Amino acid sequence: MSTVAPLHSVAALAAQLGGNLRGDPQVVISGINAIGDASVGEVTFISDARYAKLWRDSAAGAAVVSECVQAALPTDDPRPVIIVEDAEIASIKLLELFVSPEFLPPAGVDGTASVHTTAHLGTAVRVGPHVSIGAHARVGDRVVLHAGVRLYAGVVIGEDSVLHGNVVVRERCQIGRRAIIHANVSIGTDGFGYRPDPTGRGLLKVPHIGAVRVEDDVEIGANTCVDRAKFGDTVIGAGSKIDNLCQIAHNVRIGRCCVVAAQTGLSGSVVVGDGVQIGGRGGASDHVSIGDGARLGGNSVAFKNVPAGATWIGFPADEAGSVKRQWASLRQLPRLIASLPRGSLKNPSKKPAPDQS
Repeated sequence: MSTVAPLHSVAALAAQLGGNLRGDPQVVISGINAIGDASVGEVTFISDARYAKLWRDSAAGAAVVSECVQAALPTDDPRPVIIVEDAEIASIKLLELFVSPEFLPPAGVDGTASVHTTAHLGTAVRVGPHVSIGAHARVGDRVVLHAGVRLYAGVVIGEDSVLHGNVVVRERCQIGRRAIIHANVSIGTDGFGYRPDPTGRGLLKVPHIGAVRVEDDVEIGANTCVDRAKFGDTVIGAGSKIDNLCQIAHNVRIGRCCVVAAQTGLSGSVVVGDGVQIGGRGGASDHVSIGDGARLGGNSVAFKNVPAGATWIGFPADEAGSVKRQWASLRQLPRLIASLPRGSLKNPSKKPAPDQS
């Protein structure tokens, strides 16, 4: 498979992006890079005035620039720039133009794969080395299963989904169409449920007899775990994107088009509405609800319900404005304490030490 970078003229890039070109249309571009790292043959993008100041010293051959930033660029620089409404959004299209072809296993079933006789495979599937497909599993058309994928009995994988190396999908779990599941994800593992044994002889394991349902167009990052429900389904709604190293516990229900950043932990039976954003290392205690369109900041943990549309931060998480005021007040404590008369903070209830003379 060829790995030679594609070449594009600046004029062709401007046409692809629907932008206005200023400068030489014949300059040839072979890649995209950050403004401080780009070389002569690469294009960069500038979406903020802070980065516009770096343009003169950048080696990039061209730039894609947001309309609101173009006035900050030097007027005497001859290099071509493409003016677009939003350079951040345009950079997505640029990346698509320069992406290298993804490695795929050959069409068909690799000779080392194990496919149960009752499993059903759709047309044009790609089943890589050492893949295991259990009884009555159903794999849709054009699905890609990279090396080492393990599908337990009764699993359903929707059309055009891609499961990367060593993904494990446990029995009866379902993955929708066009899903992307990255390496080493585990879907449908037992929920973490134990109760003290009344006899005093340790812990009783709570059976989890439900499943996981991952809806269409979901992407799940590497090493994330999604536990099966105690009963019913743990659900990840259509279009939601889960980052690496996240823990989605039993009976969690995540709505549509949510974004959950790395190392987030959602406890059992948490309900996340549509369009929610959760920052890295965020979390929610069991049975908490996070309303539609709410945002939970990085390192923030919700111990009570988050209203729809709200922005909460902190530990424990609360409304962002309130928490910021608390933080600002805390910063004043050293100055306030230093301004108090000497000895005024002594505990008045503390009895003086007895006279030892």
